[in-house]
Amino acid sequence: MANAMTMSFVILFIVSIWAGIQNALAGGGTFLMLPALMVTNMSALAANITSTIALFPGQITSSWGGRGHVSGAGGLSFKALVIISLAGGILGAILLLVTPSDIFKALVPWLVLFATSIFAWGSFMPRKADRPPVLGTMGAGVAQFVISIYGGYFGGGIGFLMLAALTAAGLAIRSANATKNVLAGVMNASAVALFVFSPQVYWLQAGIACVGAAIGGVIGGHMVTKVNQNALRIAAVLIGIALTIGLFVRAP
Repeated sequence: MANAMTMSFVILFIVSIWAGIQNALAGGGTFLMLPALMVTNMSALAANITSTIALFPGQITSSWGGRGHVSGAGGLSFKALVIISLAGGILGAILLLVTPSDIFKALVPWLVLFATSIFAWGSFMPRKADRPPVLGTMGAGVAQFVISIYGGYFGGGIGFLMLAALTAAGLAIRSANATKNVLAGVMNASAVALFVFSPQVYWLQAGIACVGAAIGGVIGGHMVTKVNQNALRIAAVLIGIALTIGLFVRAP
């Protein structure tokens, strides 16, 4: 049993490095981290909470690099978007903490299916660099608040959800990408602030995964101009599909 647990920690560390690289280059690290944590004998709810904490430092470093390009959208200032993201992230985290483990276990296959679909759509659907805005102030605020709640609750695919909403609110792709990275860090910061007090956090696994993801983030930063990002996105989608099928098969 001890050898099996040690091996699961080794697998977690290796997978977390891959997740850090994946997030730095193309996104989709959650699809890797969630099953790797579940292999270490924790529930889906605990794995989701622990994964949020483990991946958070990497989000901070990636958002810091593009901070000079952040912008408001749809008539909302960037400060307003930050406040909305904080509020939504806190609400989503609270909803997750009060969700019974059995109910969350039943929801996870559907959440992963949704996240995989959003990731695939955001990765491979063509986007125009400049298009007329279709979301006004109210629409941009509501969209960001709903996305932030989902981000605090689960988080898979939030990058592409925000990218779609911010470009629909009038931002160019470059500014939208930088802004969504910072806002993702903000909403997860609010979730992490609550999760650190949760008994569902497995701190040993969180520490191992955090170190691995940080290493992967550094590696990914150096690989950004050398790796085919479409190949990584395809890999993430395939992993998401496999994870979805596996979770539905295991669902009660």
